Amino acid sequence: MQPADSRHERGTTGGQVTDGGLMRDLRKALMQRMLGAELTEHLGYEHGEVAPPVQTNRRNGVSRKTVKSEDGAFELAVPRDREGSFEPRLIGKGQTRIDGLDDKIIAMYARGMSVRDIRGHLEELYGLEVSPDLISRVTDAVLDEVKEWRSRALDAVYPVVIFDALRVKIRDKDSRIVKNKAVYLALGITGEGEREVLGLWIAENEGAKFWLSVMTELRNRGVQDILIAVVDGLKGFPEAITAAFPQTMVQTCVVHLVRHSLNFCSWKDRKAVAAKLREVYVAETAEAAWDALEAFDADWGRQYPSIAQAWRRAWQEVIPFFAFSPEIRRIIYTTKAIESLNRIIRKAIKTRGSFPSEDAAEKLIYLAIRGHEKTSRTVRGWLTAVNQFAIMFEDRFKPIQG
Repeated sequence: MQPADSRHERGTTGGQVTDGGLMRDLRKALMQRMLGAELTEHLGYEHGEVAPPVQTNRRNGVSRKTVKSEDGAFELAVPRDREGSFEPRLIGKGQTRIDGLDDKIIAMYARGMSVRDIRGHLEELYGLEVSPDLISRVTDAVLDEVKEWRSRALDAVYPVVIFDALRVKIRDKDSRIVKNKAVYLALGITGEGEREVLGLWIAENEGAKFWLSVMTELRNRGVQDILIAVVDGLKGFPEAITAAFPQTMVQTCVVHLVRHSLNFCSWKDRKAVAAKLREVYVAETAEAAWDALEAFDADWGRQYPSIAQAWRRAWQEVIPFFAFSPEIRRIIYTTKAIESLNRIIRKAIKTRGSFPSEDAAEKLIYLAIRGHEKTSRTVRGWLTAVNQFAIMFEDRFKPIQG
């Protein structure tokens, strides 16, 4: 029979944690192993090994300590040393409350680790055999947070909302076939100049009906007006926006339009084509921009006729851009904010070949958004831009006085 301190250092029998004790058992077993690992590091030799001859300090049993967590109280056996020099970092002297183990599991999940990865990580580092269902239950708790986040009240007016999409492979609930579905994001800029993700929606195919439901949801959550909506030429989207928000100015995302244009030309011509297109969107007025587009077509139209055609088709959603000052143009032209968010989401999902369900995809994407929003959210140059908004939309937008 093993001595008491050995059993407690090693955690539960065989390191097995199942749904019976759920989070409390997991916390206790993991903490016991981590405390044992801390003492091993402090003493310099593994438990069960003979201490080096020069080593005077030794293990000296355990002391009992009751700690409280969000899942209830439990008793820990804190290992001791003979000299009394060991002070565990995991739970300090006088500390009686420990929380956040489930947050650590969720953090691993948010970094793109699968349930299998998390399970292997806990087993490799701490010798814990954690049931996949337990880890799924912990991460499923995020779904309640997602539901609350998706239904939260929004501001009445957003000066700018950028709509974008990325593709994710998700197993269809009915057919069980993995499909390439779109995740649509709405990134709003508040009256205070703060970036805020308003929501995410997953759909296999977009269309006017789908986009109208998105706009209706935003209205139901308190949005009364959007001054400028920046979109990626999505089918039926401008009509859906103006149906819900009749006064909203719909602006095609210039960056996406440029990228779409460059898809038509060869690699060797891309730099020259991009430089010529820049003359279009940096023009002072819509008339000057049209002249620049005609000049572009004269230079490149025979070789790449589809580019100018694409710009002409989108022209009604391009020209609002030219009515704004450079400060506002900079905000609605650049897509760094939404692209930074997309980059973080792609980093989280890149290790997944596909998701077993929309819920699984939604959990991970939400966690990526949550992590992203903890960083700086303030739009640069907002003070100058907000004054321009107040002048241009004086009957619809009043800047908040700081």
